[in-house]
Amino acid sequence: MTISEALGVQWAPRDIPVERRFQTLAATGWICLVLFGEAIAICLFLKLVYSDYWWLAIIYSIWFLNDIDVCNKGGRKYEWVRNWSWWRYYRDYFPIKLVKTTDLDCSCNYLFACFPHGVVSSGAFGAFATNALDFYKMFPGMTCNMITLSGHFLVPFFRDFILAMGGCASSRESLLYLLDKKRHRGKCVALIVGGAAEALDSHPGEYKVILKRRRGFVRIAMQSGAPLVPVFSFGEPDVFRPFNNPENSLLRRFQEAVRKFTGISPMFPIGRGVFQYNYGVLPIRAPITTVVGRPMEVVKNLEPTDEEIDAVHAEFTERLIELFESEKKKHLKNSENVQLVIT
Repeated sequence: MTISEALGVQWAPRDIPVERRFQTLAATGWICLVLFGEAIAICLFLKLVYSDYWWLAIIYSIWFLNDIDVCNKGGRKYEWVRNWSWWRYYRDYFPIKLVKTTDLDCSCNYLFACFPHGVVSSGAFGAFATNALDFYKMFPGMTCNMITLSGHFLVPFFRDFILAMGGCASSRESLLYLLDKKRHRGKCVALIVGGAAEALDSHPGEYKVILKRRRGFVRIAMQSGAPLVPVFSFGEPDVFRPFNNPENSLLRRFQEAVRKFTGISPMFPIGRGVFQYNYGVLPIRAPITTVVGRPMEVVKNLEPTDEEIDAVHAEFTERLIELFESEKKKHLKNSENVQLVIT
């Protein structure tokens, strides 16, 4: 018995088509960006500071401080970055698909409430942070910004890449700015409602989302008057196999402590490797279908009461369940055994 057989390692065949090799390379670059991008960016900045080009670091720092609030003011998107071939290979690696259930009115702004977070939101990223899934063609006249943690925009160089992808901060100021009809029309703002906390419940075949204790996104929709759109990524939990972390386990308590301190959940993603299919941090080739549901009209209310927020929240919860139940048969195997758990 060989070492590979003893370890249960299944190696990738040598005759894989070049197209699939590029897809694997794209997925490798993406997961390295997600896991190590900030650390690499900080190291590059420090390297610049202690080099003969230290003066460039000073110029960048001055510009950075003057530009620090742009993530709350609509961001700074560059379409050529969103159009990179990298993202098309990334899309085809899983593959990821974007499905719409109805047209959107380009004279309105919409708040996309996206579920589930998964380990790293692979589907939502492909659909709303890149042009690889032809968002602009599917929703003519609309543009999209994806919302992420404000802390990411404090990391030199890394922040500029996120901004170029259309990323904006997950602050009240940022969301209201993007959804303001006096400033924008035809704006879709994609928010992963469950956030990092929801990532801790991501396990293959399970759909557990955090919604009951999430009220902020409803308040934002009411204050801006933007329709709420349920968005669900079927297959998102299947691209990684995280360690089992039941409630109150030692691992779960450690993860929760780190998340509360940093805002990021340490998930230790387990997927596959570049040259073998059993161990590594690359996502597994599992299809993801991101479905954009029917908009839910929200009456503008600058100072909604708790009761009014609860009423809108309850209606949105029903819309999300309806979307999940009506679409799961189309996009999941053994869908009759898959249930949506809302916490």
